[in-house]
Formats: sequence, C-alpha cells, structure tokens
Amino acid sequence: MRPIAFLPVFVVLAVGIGMIAANTGGSPAGLTASAQAQAPILTYDQLEIPFFDAWVRSPHADLTSLSFTYWNSTDPLAVPTTCAKCHSNQGFHDFIGLDGSQAGVVDEPAAPGILQCTTCHNDVTVAKAEVVMPSGELLTGLGREAVCMECHQGRQSGVSVAGAIERAGVDHDAVMDAQGFLNIHYYAAAATLYGADAGGGFEYPGKRYEPRFEHVSEFATCQTCHDPHSLQLDAASCATCHTGVETVADLKDIRMPGSFVDYDGDGDITTGIYYELSNLRSILFGLIQQYAADVVGRPIGYADGNPYYFFDLDGDGQISREEQTRANAYNTFTPRLLAAAYNYQVAKKDPGGYAHNAKYLIQIVYDSIEDLAGALGANTMALTRPGDEPAGEFLASAGGLDVASLRDALALTQVVDLGVIERLHRDDAGHFDAASQAWRYWDGAGAVPATCSTCHAGGGLPFFVANGVQIAHAPTQGMQCTTCHVAEDDFGLLEIASVRFPSGADLSFGTSGDNLCAVCHQGRASTGTVDARIGAIEDDVVSDRLGFINVHYFSAAASRFGGEAMGGYQYAGQDYVGFWPHDPDVGTCTQCHDPHNQQIDIVSTCSDCHAGVATVADLRDIREFPGDFDGDGDESVGTYYEIYAMVNMLNEAMQAYARDVVGTPIVYSSAAHPYFYIDANGNGVADPEEINRGNMYATWTPRLLRAAYNYQYAKKDTGGYAHNSQYIIQLLHDSIADLGWDVSGMHRPSDPF
Repeated sequence: MRPIAFLPVFVVLAVGIGMIAANTGGSPAGLTASAQAQAPILTYDQLEIPFFDAWVRSPHADLTSLSFTYWNSTDPLAVPTTCAKCHSNQGFHDFIGLDGSQAGVVDEPAAPGILQCTTCHNDVTVAKAEVVMPSGELLTGLGREAVCMECHQGRQSGVSVAGAIERAGVDHDAVMDAQGFLNIHYYAAAATLYGADAGGGFEYPGKRYEPRFEHVSEFATCQTCHDPHSLQLDAASCATCHTGVETVADLKDIRMPGSFVDYDGDGDITTGIYYELSNLRSILFGLIQQYAADVVGRPIGYADGNPYYFFDLDGDGQISREEQTRANAYNTFTPRLLAAAYNYQVAKKDPGGYAHNAKYLIQIVYDSIEDLAGALGANTMALTRPGDEPAGEFLASAGGLDVASLRDALALTQVVDLGVIERLHRDDAGHFDAASQAWRYWDGAGAVPATCSTCHAGGGLPFFVANGVQIAHAPTQGMQCTTCHVAEDDFGLLEIASVRFPSGADLSFGTSGDNLCAVCHQGRASTGTVDARIGAIEDDVVSDRLGFINVHYFSAAASRFGGEAMGGYQYAGQDYVGFWPHDPDVGTCTQCHDPHNQQIDIVSTCSDCHAGVATVADLRDIREFPGDFDGDGDESVGTYYEIYAMVNMLNEAMQAYARDVVGTPIVYSSAAHPYFYIDANGNGVADPEEINRGNMYATWTPRLLRAAYNYQYAKKDTGGYAHNSQYIIQLLHDSIADLGWDVSGMHRPSDPF
C-alpha cells in the first residue's frame, strides 16, 4: 500500500477553522480560552476535505515519486528555481506571484513537497486564462486547463533545438561542439495538444503542422477528460462515441474515420492510431541508430533515464547498465541527429500523445524519418506515397511485418529499407488534413468568410443545408462528423434533394447521399461566368475588363454531369455530352471513393470489370471509348494519356497565341494563384522569380481567357479522365481549335452514352 500523504498542519488548521466558523456562525477568534482548550483535536475522519480521497491517491500526492523526492538529499533541502515551479507547492505559488513576487518566474528555491489543494485553488489560478509555452508562444483564452498547462508543457521546444543548431553554426551532418541531448521533459500533454500552436516538437522548415487538436466540445479540455483530482480517465464517457471502449487500455484501439490513412505503411488502417504512432516511432529509432553509426561514426543507444541517449560502445543496439552513465552520455550530435532524437523523445514522453494530438506527433516523427533517410543516401525515394495509391495496400516487400520485425530489419541492414519507408504517410486525406491550406488559409483572419465557409469550415456545410444561405464560420481542423452526418439521428446523412451548380442548373445524384459531395465538388464558375466577364468584347481584343477566372479545385461533380452542369467553357454551336452513367453498381461518388479517406478500393471495385487493374495508377491505362483524340496515331493508350497530351497541346497553343497575337508571353504555375504569369524570359517555364502577383498575366483577350479557363478546368479535376473523359476531351479539343491549331487529325467525341 502506498503511504498516505498528510496535509501540512497549516492546511488542516485552515480547513478546520473554516468549518468551526461556519458551524458557529462566528469567528474562531471569538472563542473563550476555556472553549479553545476544550475543543477536540481534529482528524481527517472529522474533516470533509473536498475530493480528498481522489487527490491523495493521485500522482500529484505521491510521496514516493521522484517528482517530489528527487531533492530530498540536497543540502540545503530545497527544490532549485529551475524545477520548483512544478515540483513544489511553494514554487508554483512563487511562479504565479501568489506570494507577492513577480509572476512568471521562480525567485527562490522552494521547500520540497507534494502538490496541495491550494496549489491549484487560489485567487490567482481561478482567473488564469493564458500560458506562455517554452517556444515563446502565448496561448490565450484558456479556462481552468491553464493551470494544468503550466506544468504539462515541457521544458524545451522546437525553438530550443533550432537555437542550438543555429548557435553551432555547422552543416547538417557535422558534429556540434559538445552538444548534449535536449529533453522536452515529461508528460508534455499541453505541447502535444496544441501542436503547431505551441511548437513543442522540432518543426522542419517548409512544412506545415497540425494545430491544436479539436475534440468534441464536451471533452475538449484537460479536466473534461481527466478527473482533475485523481487524474484518471473515465472510459465509460469515451464509450459514448467510441464503441468497444470499456477500459482505459481500450483507448489505444480507437481510430476515427478521419484517420483512415496508412501512416506506418504496414497495410493496415484498422488498428488504433496508438499503434500507427508507435510503429512510426520505432522506425524513427532504427534510423537514428543507423544514421549515428553510418554518418556520425559513433553508434547511439537509448535508455529510459536522463540523459537518455548514450554511446552504444559494443554496437549491439542496446544500452547496458554499464553503458548507462553520465560519463557515457552521447555528445556527438549533428543538427540532423539532434532534431530527430528530440522528436523521438517528444513522441515517447507523452504517453497519451495518441489521444492528445496524434496527427502532430505523426508529422514530426515522419519528417524526422524523411530527413534521416535522405542523409543515408535514400533521398531519391518517394517518401510521400502518391495520392492516388490506395490505402490498405499491403507491403509487398515487407509482407506486413509487425513493429518488432520492422526494427529488426532496420537494425540488420546498412541501407534504409525502402520497402517500408516509401509507404509511410504523413498527412490525412484532404477532408481531414488540418495542416493544409484548405483549412489553414484563414487562421490569420480568424474566420472563414461566407463565400468560402460552406466547404472550408467544419460547420459550413450543415449550416448551408439547413438554411440555404451562408455566414462566416470559425476555422476548423478539417471536416467533422457532423459536417455530413446528423448526430441526433444515429449519424445518418444530411439530406439534400438537389444541388444548384454555378451555371444555375439544379441537378441531383438521387438519394445516394452524393449530393453532399456535389455541394463542394462542383467548382465555382461555369460557361456563364466566363461569358458574363467577356460581354461584347471581340475575340482577339485585349481588355483590362478581363482577368483569369478560376473554376476552383476538384470539380468532379461538374465533370460528371458534363454539359448539363456546364462546368467547363462550352463553345457556342458545339454539342457536349451529359452525365456519365458508368456502371450502376459503381455510379456514385461514394461507391468509388471511400467517403472518409477518398481512396478507391481498386481490388473489389475496379478490377472486376477492368482487367489488369491492380493499383490506382493502372486506371490510367483504361480505354473505354475508341478514337484518336490527341491525333498521335495511337489508340492503344489509356484515355488518361490522351487527355494528358491534349492538355500539353493546349498549353503550347496558348503560349503561341499569347506570344504571337497578344504580344505578351504567358506561362502557367499550378501551385500559385492566380496561376497565369508573364513569361518574362520567354522560356515557357514558370521560373521562381516570375511567380508573384506583380507579374500576373493581365493582357487577356476573350479567346485566350476561354482557353485558359478550360486548361485550368482539365488540370484541377485530377480524376476527370474517369469522371467524364469525353466531356474533358471535348472542352480541350474546342479550345485548341479556337486558338487556330489544326485539329483535323484529332477525333472529337460525339455523345456516346
């Protein structure tokens, strides 16, 4: 049995005096000396201290814990200022200024002792609403969790690591002078929870990271998940949404639909997110050891005790008791190794990190893996799996190895196991990729405007379905369950009878639920939009009234409905195909795409009819309709490649027209709005110095604008070759012809449906 932690006498007296005052209706100071002498000695049995039983058995009151006993042998007996904030009741009071000292610093060493009632319950903490994280980031608007976050924030940050690297001033793979390991410290749950908003992990330059994890509002703070006194979790509360959860251990098996991505590359997206993170962390550690041995030339090992990383003197991959000494602490870190070792520790030392913000930890671990793998000579590999590769594809080269086998494979080889690493995933599918621009673009503004919020805020779509109009919404971390589902109705789909497209056409996929998909995957412009911009301007006249019109992205529903939706620019006098029916068993969005990860189940969906299809890439080889669409004389290639060739032809035609007719060369960049720029050096390539708003293309004619609109339309529906290939080909064919190119050898589809 653990020792019971006794409250200091002054706390007991304070509580007892308060009780007497309440019972007598007066002040204890008014008692006579005789009455005071006859007063009974108060014991815990006689006092009703709120939540005492929960607190006294919690880690915060553990008299045996090193968290509170580490300094018992010091002389003088005191917790130093660097530690007292979180390891002493007195030190925390000093830090928050409750003792009258300056808030935000600990002025003096503090008396050792467990946390007490008044540690967290006092006049300062009750009003506390902000916290400064070790990165320097100020988190505001907090509630009572601000008190928890002061001590569960860690003691280092990505900024600390970046600072050490900058001070060292050496190349990524050069040894830093006498640089020891930087430890985030323990249970840094707040740093994990707030992700990129707190900067607890080392975040690699040029990468975007998951911000604060948004759980459901009823369980969004420290105290709504953890009992604030016992610190325990109530698994029964989790079971409300997470079926199958009966014990805290069952939480490791949770995996929500927004996480149906194969992060660890083992081919299984059904295991709990805990195991995905654990497997990634193991892969990272294998690479840390491999890098230290092969690049630094000094093998490294890890032991669960400060300073954690030690020289692996015998090279066996383990740290023995003899090797686990401070004199053997690893101190030949390179910047690359220090960053990776730090991120490994960040992911390891928050044991609840998989619940606090698994996506952030996955990202920093993945990026560390990527960085080390590149340094080990594997920098030519595709670390990010192609977006069209199906989730759930088993590792052909690793045979579905478990984590132990993965580590063994890495430890026994001198080169990176590409069969494992190239199948890792960093980010979620687009609907849940909280680090992407689709969800983060409006963070600075603090609101997603009404013109964008239907599709770029978690609450936007249900608001639009319910009200038929839109308002601004707060930014969210991607879609939510209630974006498409009704929580009060056993999570049935929101119902919408039809969808109005930008052309004004009201169209419907029927009762499949795909009308919800079509609301956001319809584009934001149409033939009518372009015609309205052009008005009566002559085809080859440059006008400052004109400007590029962007259809927007992934307008799959508009492509599917073809000429009925008029999503592309449809030239006057031409006929365009309508809705592409496909096979009725796979005729809707969600019959082809998983609605949560947007992936396609190739094996059971496509291969039944399309022989030879084993991966998504194989879909490009399918040829449903005859005709030499691109005029190259080859009708054996897949329709995808016909469209690809036509897109390139249209780009050449636009460049020739802009150069020869308009007099201002044009160039396209798919990654930067507004996409079309002046080709200042005339090399046909969007050079970095040309991609800026000051250089955007502004000498449009109606003919060039129509062609550019269709070019973008074909580029931005990446699955257009499957959604409605004949419509896409018609748009491209007519645009090329309108620019004056000879299309006599190119077949233009008629209505084949």
